[in-house]
Amino acid sequence: MDKLLWKPSEERIKNTNMYRFMNFINEKFNEDFTEYEPLYKWSVDNIPDFWASMWEFVDIKHSKKYDEVVDDPYKMPGAKWFSGARLNFAENLLRYRDDQVALIFKSEAEESVKMTYAELYNEVAKVAKSLKDLGVQIGDRVVGFMPNMPQTIVAMLAAASLGATWSSCSPDFGIKGVLDRFGQIQPKVLFTADGYFYKGKKFDSLERITNILKELPTTEKVVVVPYTQDQPDISGVPNAVYFDDFKASEDNLEIDFVQLPFEHPHYIMYSSGTTGLPKCMVQSAGGVLINHLKELVVHTDLKREDTIFYFTTCGWMMWNWLTSSLAVGASLVLFDGNPFYPDPGALWKMAEEEKITVFGTSAGYISALMNAGVQPGKTYNLEPLKAVLSTGSPLSEEGFEYIYQEVKEDLQLASISGGTDINGCFALGNPMGPVYAGWLQCRGLGMKVEAWDENGKPVFNQKGELVCTAAAPSMPIYFWNDPDNKKYLSAYFDVYPGVWRHGDFIEIHDEGRVKIYGRSDATLNPGGVRIGTAEIYRQVEQLKEIADSIVVGQEWKNDVRVILFVKMAEGYELTDELKKKIRDVIRTNASPRHVPAKIIAVPDIPYTLNMKKVELAVKNVIHGKPVLNKDALSNPEALDYYKDIKELQED
Repeated sequence: MDKLLWKPSEERIKNTNMYRFMNFINEKFNEDFTEYEPLYKWSVDNIPDFWASMWEFVDIKHSKKYDEVVDDPYKMPGAKWFSGARLNFAENLLRYRDDQVALIFKSEAEESVKMTYAELYNEVAKVAKSLKDLGVQIGDRVVGFMPNMPQTIVAMLAAASLGATWSSCSPDFGIKGVLDRFGQIQPKVLFTADGYFYKGKKFDSLERITNILKELPTTEKVVVVPYTQDQPDISGVPNAVYFDDFKASEDNLEIDFVQLPFEHPHYIMYSSGTTGLPKCMVQSAGGVLINHLKELVVHTDLKREDTIFYFTTCGWMMWNWLTSSLAVGASLVLFDGNPFYPDPGALWKMAEEEKITVFGTSAGYISALMNAGVQPGKTYNLEPLKAVLSTGSPLSEEGFEYIYQEVKEDLQLASISGGTDINGCFALGNPMGPVYAGWLQCRGLGMKVEAWDENGKPVFNQKGELVCTAAAPSMPIYFWNDPDNKKYLSAYFDVYPGVWRHGDFIEIHDEGRVKIYGRSDATLNPGGVRIGTAEIYRQVEQLKEIADSIVVGQEWKNDVRVILFVKMAEGYELTDELKKKIRDVIRTNASPRHVPAKIIAVPDIPYTLNMKKVELAVKNVIHGKPVLNKDALSNPEALDYYKDIKELQED
């Protein structure tokens, strides 16, 4: 029986944007929806009407209205959205120019710094003028190798105002990791900080930038934000200029927002790149904008008076998602650094100080809080907090319960899941609906998401492959350097032609909620039964003796056996007694099929730069296959621990 953890009050329901949107649809189309699921069904059965309504509801700023919402919602890839429309992404995010706080920046080293909407507009105007004077035009690439700081958002908006295409990497990426990304798209201008802080230490970026530029001959200007030093030495960086010297000196400039088609290429996002060069996914200005506003306004219930935070770097799509909150006029909190520095309560102290109402993070962070015994609700005043969002990997049932026990009883916990590929979510929160432990509340409006069994048939209440059977505006318009769409088609459409296969293993409850069991390419098949890795992680995460783990399937005697690698918590070692305890917990709480054939201690667990476990890379290593792109990993040396393990050659 699914455990109900929270239900909004009638009063809260009636104050939500979702309730307003439901009534907007009821009036417009003479419907009488009172619950989410019928509204969802209507949204995927009436795709053009739904997206046209969303355009109106979130008030997309435009100079010319569209002629047609979509030519064919079942054409994937290649559906054309909002043809004829003219708009500018940055203009939509800079619709407010008042004295409300737009950005609150908190680094490990400093007190928070605030920037109002009026100041933000002024800063963007100055940088936009300088980019224009430099000759930046529609379609040029402008990139950021930046911490999550206000100048990154300013640079992106300035580039977008001119119709340039933006792409960014986090400054903790290595030289090859950056070149694997920016080297493919040949940027004209690069924004960077001189360095960044992590766990109280300073890290230099300028030496890396100097080496990166040797392989980026198209880069005409490097704009440096002094961050770890007041006046860093930039003499060794070709074509470098300080940020304040680069931006125009005039005040009260007006931005000339270039009016562009809905499908103008706005962002280039990257796949994790663990199987070769990262794929460069090009996403449209209008598609990202309308989808983000749907998710922020309607699903997250974001309002002008809210203060929203998401723990992210500029290399993860949640940065792009958070930034779109400017279009709502909310206050955004940007954090740069380690979330456990100087102590595990760091982000909750910030939540108290900045009166955060929407707190976004990852399942891994929540798990780490649990293991550290942090009790944010007892230690900090979280009165304003109304929602916690979690993504990155599936959040365990215990993680759900932890939030309600140790953070706050009365809030919406929205576990959300989608991907960089769509710069958004397939399943996410519903502020009108209940929260059940382990379940995402709903499928996203307008996203025709189904779980398909091995015969390609939609199923409810059983596990299947996550597919999307109709197009959505934020799906990539194309991949960079992929003229015949070969990379695009093989990424999502090689298994079911014309149907988007996302690569997640899920279950859809007949009431509409969704459970994610992990990546389908990492799904285990012992004895031919499909098992999601998340089901095993959930059990192992509860054990104080285990700091982290990764589980893979090993091909063994014409079958697959489950191998569990564990990183021990400090002060513990993997004894036969502990192995028995792990197996008993998994057998009792999951099933006998989930019990690993081998449990092996390792010093570290490999992660991508976006903090996702790399089960496939480990699986390749134990089978003696190459891992093609270790630069996509934050700790590539960890893979060495999985080579030639004697125990894996034994019964």
